[in-house]
Amino acid sequence: MKMKNRAEFNFKKGWKNNPEGKGVEAKEPFKDFGTERFNPERYYSNEFMKLEWDNVWTKKWLLVCNVNDVSNVGDFYNFKIGKESIIVVRSSEKNINAFYNVCPHRGNRLINEDFGFIEKIGCSFHSWVFDLNGENEQVLDKETFRKEVLENDLNLSKVKCEIECGFVWITMNDKARPVRDYLGPVADYLDNYKINEMKVVRHVNSLWKANWKTGLEAFYETYHLSTVHPETQTMMEDYHVQIDNWDNGMNRMIVPFIIPSIRYKDRSTINESTSFLLGDVGISSEEFNGNIQEAKKLIQNKKREISKKFNLGYERYTDAELTDSFDYGIFPNIQIGCHPEGVFLFKFLPHPTDPEKFYLDTTINYRVVEGEEYSVPAWMGLPEDTDKSGKTRPEIVYYDENEKPDLGLILEQDSELIPYVQSGVRSRGFRGALWSEQELRIRHFHYELNNSIKSN
Repeated sequence: MKMKNRAEFNFKKGWKNNPEGKGVEAKEPFKDFGTERFNPERYYSNEFMKLEWDNVWTKKWLLVCNVNDVSNVGDFYNFKIGKESIIVVRSSEKNINAFYNVCPHRGNRLINEDFGFIEKIGCSFHSWVFDLNGENEQVLDKETFRKEVLENDLNLSKVKCEIECGFVWITMNDKARPVRDYLGPVADYLDNYKINEMKVVRHVNSLWKANWKTGLEAFYETYHLSTVHPETQTMMEDYHVQIDNWDNGMNRMIVPFIIPSIRYKDRSTINESTSFLLGDVGISSEEFNGNIQEAKKLIQNKKREISKKFNLGYERYTDAELTDSFDYGIFPNIQIGCHPEGVFLFKFLPHPTDPEKFYLDTTINYRVVEGEEYSVPAWMGLPEDTDKSGKTRPEIVYYDENEKPDLGLILEQDSELIPYVQSGVRSRGFRGALWSEQELRIRHFHYELNNSIKSN
């Protein structure tokens, strides 16, 4: 199919998904982040990895978990980032604390489990005990310590912690401004999804053979879909994607769903993907005689009917929010795919020692709806045996670097390709990426990364 030529793209307006959009769909003014090519060593050098640790991971706000993972007093979550382990624990109905997961006595790790419940924080080495505010309550054989030793701070080392947008956040930077200020407009957009009412129903952590930025970049653009994921061409428009960028490295792309790609030959006739999405809201495609555009509107109307029946409050969403994918990027390492039924959280976490490996940590946060007549949307891709009641927090399923993660066809395709990209950036023949304006989120990301490193 003949594509639109380059002249039809307006660099000051961006890709023309919704140039007249209002409110949540309003297009941000174009921001020019230049055309510079960056040294590929940032994807594999230990020196650059250290720069990131000193200036990004230990300075920025980091998303830890869904607030409902620590909903009751004594609930904790063990957040691992690089070589650090940080314990987030609810100490009261209104307060959540965060501590470095280390005993001040001899440095023993205090908690090894991913999450759970504790009444006190205890050390398994010498039985020191701390309350949920990190205050020391017990030193075993205290009388054997000299007075000068006990005059030191015996409490756990605190980490700055806040709750916003249904998530728990931490930063190792005591001088960081509030996380809501850091998020900017993205905070208001995330609030609209009421993630604090959602529960994690699936959690997968997989080790990939690539730098964390190599992984993140694949999620920050749709330019590769027609080549790597041809299955997507019948169900989403990957060319006219709206891209918005804000301060502090925050960004968004709005990907139209149900409407096929401009690259697909037939964009009107109901196809297999359309039939699947119609069926997902209880509409038989065999009884539907309209075109794809009419099917999309029908699906939106049907979702509003479902909302009224189960009091879901979908009147706060635009039609686009009901069916399209609103993907928010939060610097440095987050993508959140937002839908009324649930949000998909992707965290790209650096390996502790190897710059050419990273952990993809992904959770499906689902809005639990009571009623036998309500079913989890099939497009969410939950395994059949998934407990969708929200009553029990699922264990984290781990995959090592030699296993194919059970993340669905699309992500499995990415997991196979991305290590080849990582291998290629090491070539003497690769002189730095050449990003298109479809990849503007990636350029914005590296712009913010460079500024973060230079300003500290």
